[in-house]
Amino acid sequence: MLRQKHIVMVGCTAPSHIYPSLGVLSELVRRGHRVSYVVGAPLASLVAPTGATVVEHPTTFPLGEAAVWPDDPADAMRVFLDEAIAIHPLLTARFDDDRPDLVLYDIGGLGAPLLAKRYGVPAVQLSPTLVAWEGYDEDMAEVMAPIKASPSGVDYAATLSGWLSSHGVSADPWYWLGHPERVLSLIPRAMQPQADRVGPHVRFVGPCLDPARLGDRSWTPPASGRRVLLVSFGTAFTDQLPVYRACVEAFASDWHVVISLGKHVSPEALGTLPDSVEVFESVPQLAVLEAASAFITHAGMGGATEALWFGVPTVAIPQAADQFGNAAQLEELGVGRHLPASSVTVSSLREAVEQVSSSASVAARLAELKTEIHSHGGVSFAADAVESSLE
Repeated sequence: MLRQKHIVMVGCTAPSHIYPSLGVLSELVRRGHRVSYVVGAPLASLVAPTGATVVEHPTTFPLGEAAVWPDDPADAMRVFLDEAIAIHPLLTARFDDDRPDLVLYDIGGLGAPLLAKRYGVPAVQLSPTLVAWEGYDEDMAEVMAPIKASPSGVDYAATLSGWLSSHGVSADPWYWLGHPERVLSLIPRAMQPQADRVGPHVRFVGPCLDPARLGDRSWTPPASGRRVLLVSFGTAFTDQLPVYRACVEAFASDWHVVISLGKHVSPEALGTLPDSVEVFESVPQLAVLEAASAFITHAGMGGATEALWFGVPTVAIPQAADQFGNAAQLEELGVGRHLPASSVTVSSLREAVEQVSSSASVAARLAELKTEIHSHGGVSFAADAVESSLE
């Protein structure tokens, strides 16, 4: 049995980046390892139940009701970079006298490889989203070229390059970002574009749903026996009052609708609701998905993964970033429908949900994918993979 090791996990201060790996960290603690988890103070409570020692730091991430992310892609990336640069001295001061044996990190924990280099230990990325494949830079050149050439992109690369150089790293900043040395992929292989071209430095361990979340029974299915529809846009894109209203109008008569409103919309904004509609600021999503017959989602990778885990068909209304690609992938897999935000109406929602929830071919494909995803290995396999980097 591997002796106890000190593992440092460098996360980032966004719930969608924290949830996918919580189960792995909990398992490492259960196995006797000492885990230090670095995260912005506002989200420390999400990490504490793992049993890890939470290393809090101030954050500049857009959080709360007034949170606004930059529209410019390079400016949005800069949020992660600026925080990584700001907290790095805090981390070296903390860990110089309590050195780790291994550094794990989220894709947003940009300073983690530098921390591992400083201490001469392995760094392993826990990726909650797609990874680069062989030929990725060439395949994505048309998309990335305008970002790299924009004033914000040029400034981003110069800032990152200067920071890397100050730590003895001379790599091209864009290549360094997209090509980590070791990766554990926490998504279903089916959601990874060009999966057959992903290099051997990536191990697909699959979704690692936190057992504590899987065991949450704070929500129970309705006694009415109606089909359950979950409506959720995650934590960052919840200002969707017109969509929520359309869902009530489209489905209240014959579905049981569960809406996760987030912090931007109050229940009062929806008026008086029938018993067939439940609204919450947030819901125990896994408990609802276990009972759901359909899921209206923004197609964040976390929600897409969880829907596939439970075999729930999706209607995806993507808002930003990778959500458009995820929505397209779900549709390509034959388990969902991509409904552009501009096309959302009461009738289009009704049509899309009925299409995916009543289709025998969708149900068969979901069952196939559910079996495949559950066989990936999950939490235990991921923890084994982490421990193999310690040997």
